[in-house]
Amino acid sequence: MTEKPKSLSTGIILLLAASAGFAVGNLYWAQPLLSAIANSFDLPASQGGFLVSITQMGYALGLLLFVPLGDVVERRKLLSLVILATIAALFACAWAPSFSMLSAALFCMGLFTISGQIILPLAGDLANPAERGRIVGLITSGITSGILFSRLVSGLIADIWGWRSIYFLAALINFVMLAAIGSLLPKIPAKENVSYPTLLLGVLTSVKRYPMMRGILLKQGLVFGITFNLFWTALTFLLSGEPFFFNTTQIGLVSLAGLTGTLAGAKLGALQDRGLGYGSLTLFIGLSTASMAIATVSQKSIVLIVLVAAVFSLAVQGIGILSQTQLFALTDTERSRLNTAFVVSNFLFCAIGSSMATLLWDMGKWQAVTIGGVLASSLALLIHRYGTKREAT
Repeated sequence: MTEKPKSLSTGIILLLAASAGFAVGNLYWAQPLLSAIANSFDLPASQGGFLVSITQMGYALGLLLFVPLGDVVERRKLLSLVILATIAALFACAWAPSFSMLSAALFCMGLFTISGQIILPLAGDLANPAERGRIVGLITSGITSGILFSRLVSGLIADIWGWRSIYFLAALINFVMLAAIGSLLPKIPAKENVSYPTLLLGVLTSVKRYPMMRGILLKQGLVFGITFNLFWTALTFLLSGEPFFFNTTQIGLVSLAGLTGTLAGAKLGALQDRGLGYGSLTLFIGLSTASMAIATVSQKSIVLIVLVAAVFSLAVQGIGILSQTQLFALTDTERSRLNTAFVVSNFLFCAIGSSMATLLWDMGKWQAVTIGGVLASSLALLIHRYGTKREAT
């Protein structure tokens, strides 16, 4: 079993948070650039959407194949290897001579940029139990910041030096992270000697072996996977049309309302450390439900929309941090496997939420989408209050 330090230093926490943030941020560099990338290869702008799909496919496969290795491989070595592979894939993206080569490079980049999901259970292992929630909250805030940073910066850099420059920049950033991890992160011994097939099977059977996971995955999936994707996908549709007619930059600025959850990350995780996890989850799921209820009448007020987005983002971040902290409390030896199940479950629920957003928008525009959000969050609240035990407080 891993020997935990008396206290995890601030420098190591910040290193882990930054590394996790930039790893996940790699998935989002291309999002504002899809039209520009497609145009550079003389393709219709709509073809750019394929790049997002192929990156997500690589990421999903990487999560399943590599993240569970965190339970049986020395983590500093594992992190160094996947970051090095990510750097190579980012350079391949920058130099890709054709759209098909870029697609292959982005698939490989998605496959290997999974270090953020290796770092989260690693932080759970390194942290003392009394501060685990706070540290998981900080790492999660780093991931959210990485997503926001990549979306905001990529467009600005690409406007000056072209879209390829963003991948050179990303490779440089990841190289700095690689050097920092190699020199500053302590060596962390493997926890178990388990065969690779048994390791993957452990991901699939974790819900059966840890019954508390069922409620955790369902609540997180309903709020983050479905409600979150319903709201933010439909918000783009709403703001780009009447009465707002916002451009992409203005829509991006509205998304900064999500900083409320990022800034509060450490405080949210500390609620679990203080034994307030169950009651806090009740509050945050309730806030998610109330936010969506208010959103049903907000379609003509940008002020109300921003306020709803800010409160909703705080609620989603609180639910995610507390759920992940409770998940890591279930075991000392299988956190990477449990985290793999957690993230893959999120991915599946996100796919459902994204599909539902388009369907509900076609059926009844903004109100249909937000009512769908109310129903999904309400179901999560019912599961939390009546469908799960209160052991993970």
